[in-house]
Amino acid sequence: MAFSLSNTILRGVTGAYILNSGIGKLALPEEAATGLQQMASQGIPQVESLSPKQFGWLVSLGEIAVGSALLLPIVPTRVAGLGLGAFSAGMLSMYFRNPEMTQDDGIRPSHAGTPLSKDLWLAAIALALFVRGAGSKKVKVKEVAKD
Repeated sequence: MAFSLSNTILRGVTGAYILNSGIGKLALPEEAATGLQQMASQGIPQVESLSPKQFGWLVSLGEIAVGSALLLPIVPTRVAGLGLGAFSAGMLSMYFRNPEMTQDDGIRPSHAGTPLSKDLWLAAIALALFVRGAGSKKVKVKEVAKD
């Protein structure tokens, strides 16, 4: 696996941020987990079937897993990008499916949606890591003889 300073920066900063967020949610009070679950159910209705305690625990573990995958150099860049992409897709589904988060056009963030709209950056980083990971394999190109 080749070292890339740009990948290291993208993975390091993003991974540390998400890992810290997940660790902070390990002792999430039930009231906070309930609020987070209600917001998440806007984008992913299936989370309503969990108890707030289960939901908080799963969110914490998910963030720890994604953050760790980004920080561990043994995890291929493409795999780390896929994990981050899935994570950011979940976050963005909450943003786009909640009318209070966007302005009337359904895209630009409202004041309430600004904190979630930043997750578009995570999606962009995920895409960059995925593409970079896919491009890291050497491709042999045959020369075509000119007639």
